Amino acid sequence: MLYYVTIMLTIASSILYHVFLKVTPVNVNPMISLAVAYLTASIVTLVLYPFYPADKTVSLLENFRELNWVSYVLGAAIVGLEVGTLMAYRVGWNISLFNIAASTTVSVLLIPVGLMMFKETLSATTVTGMIFCLIGLILINYKL
Repeated sequence: MLYYVTIMLTIASSILYHVFLKVTPVNVNPMISLAVAYLTASIVTLVLYPFYPADKTVSLLENFRELNWVSYVLGAAIVGLEVGTLMAYRVGWNISLFNIAASTTVSVLLIPVGLMMFKETLSATTVTGMIFCLIGLILINYKL
């Protein structure tokens, strides 16, 4: 059941993410808007912290001490994702096309990353799906 709950949460959150970035007022400074969003996200995650199943003998401070560079680089990547998406909507990308174009491109580019860094494998079905994704990406961006 948790398998399906996680994908449903991701899908619902992604829809809300794109809708609210698209309707962010253009007169609001995007960096201030994102700073407020990150502050809200920080508060929500800290409220949820006690409910996450983890070793209860490890304190919050000890959890912070265990962090490494990955958390900081992830934070920078998230800022890039947010700023890129917000600015894409401000310059006129359609909400119905932007995410599919970006996600398809990212998915295809992550294939060599998965193969090289994580020793994942590709099946004939996966390669066929990747080809259809690339064809779809071309068709979505094709102007008659």
